[in-house]
Amino acid sequence: MEDLKSLLIEKVLLFESDTLSSETEKVLQKVRREKPDHPVIFVSSGTSSIISGSEKTYSATQTYIAENELSAGLIRVGCTGPSNFEPMLCVQIPGKNKLFFRNITEEKVEPLLNGVFHNDINEDDLAGQTGTKGFELWPGIPFMDELPFFTNQKRVVLGNCGCYDPESIEEYIARGGYRSYVKAIRHYTFEEVCDIIEKSGLRGRSGGGYLTGLKWKHALNTSSNNRYLICNAKESDPGAFTDRTILESDPHRLIEGIAIAAYAIGASNAIVFIRSGSDHARNRLQKAIDMAREYGLFGHNIFSSGYNLDIIIRKEPGAFVCGEETALINTLEGKRGMPQLKPPYPTTSGLFGKPTVINNVETLMNVPLIMQNGPEWFRSLGTENSPGTKVFALAGKGRMSGVIEVEMGTTIRTILEDIADGIREGREFKAIQLGGASGSFITRENLDLAIDYEELWENGIGMGAGGFVIIDENTCMVDLVRYYMEFIRNESCGKCIPCREGTGRMLEILESVIRKPLNEESGTTLERFKGVMQLETIASVMKDTSLCGLGQTAPNPFISALKNFRDEFEEHIFDRKCRANICRGLRSFSIDVDKCTGCTACASRCPVNAIYGTRLQPFFIVEEKCIGCGICFDICKFSAIKVK
Repeated sequence: MEDLKSLLIEKVLLFESDTLSSETEKVLQKVRREKPDHPVIFVSSGTSSIISGSEKTYSATQTYIAENELSAGLIRVGCTGPSNFEPMLCVQIPGKNKLFFRNITEEKVEPLLNGVFHNDINEDDLAGQTGTKGFELWPGIPFMDELPFFTNQKRVVLGNCGCYDPESIEEYIARGGYRSYVKAIRHYTFEEVCDIIEKSGLRGRSGGGYLTGLKWKHALNTSSNNRYLICNAKESDPGAFTDRTILESDPHRLIEGIAIAAYAIGASNAIVFIRSGSDHARNRLQKAIDMAREYGLFGHNIFSSGYNLDIIIRKEPGAFVCGEETALINTLEGKRGMPQLKPPYPTTSGLFGKPTVINNVETLMNVPLIMQNGPEWFRSLGTENSPGTKVFALAGKGRMSGVIEVEMGTTIRTILEDIADGIREGREFKAIQLGGASGSFITRENLDLAIDYEELWENGIGMGAGGFVIIDENTCMVDLVRYYMEFIRNESCGKCIPCREGTGRMLEILESVIRKPLNEESGTTLERFKGVMQLETIASVMKDTSLCGLGQTAPNPFISALKNFRDEFEEHIFDRKCRANICRGLRSFSIDVDKCTGCTACASRCPVNAIYGTRLQPFFIVEEKCIGCGICFDICKFSAIKVK
């Protein structure tokens, strides 16, 4: 191992030419497992994989190898992308293409491996194959990139995910990793690195879309004896899990991106601000940092370049607002996580009053690739104003879910119909929510919009950090907006009045809409209607006067839903009706006397004693007392409970 370490440092990282010797290439091929001389089995090990049972799959594979005395390698890899396929297992037999299998739980391991090693493959769980020239094809088996989920993707940021051991720095270096960083600190000035990133057109992937190179230059050109680089891995939007997947699947590229960014702004300290509860991702990232430090990639006078760098991880306290950059800085300084007025911006006066650059995970993942391939390569991807790719967490009611990456300029329809494969169970499409808890709803009329910052902004839609939630006809938009408003109300720091009071008042009005009024006086409907109209005024005030982005964008789901689904709000207000039958407070239950047997099951379980009757005789429901919980409907064995 020490010989391999020396070779990787001296013959790869510090090697000046782009062409390595044939002897070195042979070693790297072996480290990359490109031409293995024994079978290698790969088991996915991301959070979604573990939830699906991949650790049991891994243990069952270990047992199989031991019991059959196989000379086979067993590797944990990151997430390949489709959550529906977890746990995934991949087998590579020497000389043949890799085979990918989906949904391989522990009881499937033995028959599956028996089939692979005896050339009797059960294709029920087979996803596809991958391979390069020189490997034997498996006849009749599709390639992974031919599957609809992958065909329309452009995997740049996710290029290594699921392909290598994320806990092996040797394999990452063998794949070309850290060479861009070492080259930058030894041969480029701070300004030259900033120029390269600016020429590439890389924009911040956290939703704002600000030019990354320009942000770096602001910090670099601010006179100071110290600067900081912060990687914001907070990611707390409901329905977003891209950062976590990247941290678990390719931590070394993120570290390399952080290191290059820190060098570009002249910072000797970098911090990864990670979400609490992401223990698996944090542990994997910490191992990667420790390995990089062992290889001399961090520390004092790195590879005699005169540059010093240290990277540490800090866990956030669990508040949504701490993802806002000034609140994040307050948290790192040991203060309460509350936003501050801007200017000054962090690039001028940030952590401890020093120039500070804050980039999110996806932004920094692009940096090593741009340094390796050049700004023109990056410009060749995407659109003129939005070059590159965008990573999304595909969630909701689509047939497929998981982490995807598409080239900028790809239409929303392509993601919905091709990558997500439409709506599950043949239901009707209703909307897509882009941008997390404070995002907007995209309806059928806007499905042909491209993933492009300017085009989306022109239509009043924000890109967001990575949430792409598919909504079907069985979703109540009023209740969904109420959920997001409750989330934002709970996460508001309470510092400014418009956000603190506005979110509470908006939630109060929305909750009154999704339940029946306590009395049916003539003015009740008018009051409910006025409440919704008042929401528009509250939303306008919040957008104009809230201190930070959380309050300013908090009304977006309501504004977007009212614009596109006004009829649903009116149904809730005037007809006391929820077309999706989700709002319990508007549901009316009754008992069909012809079907009721008087078994008393519903009456005994009713939490508010709203069901009366005599045993073995038909029961009835007192509508004024009923809270619409639906327990009676769920437990009735005779289908005697009717709901409308």
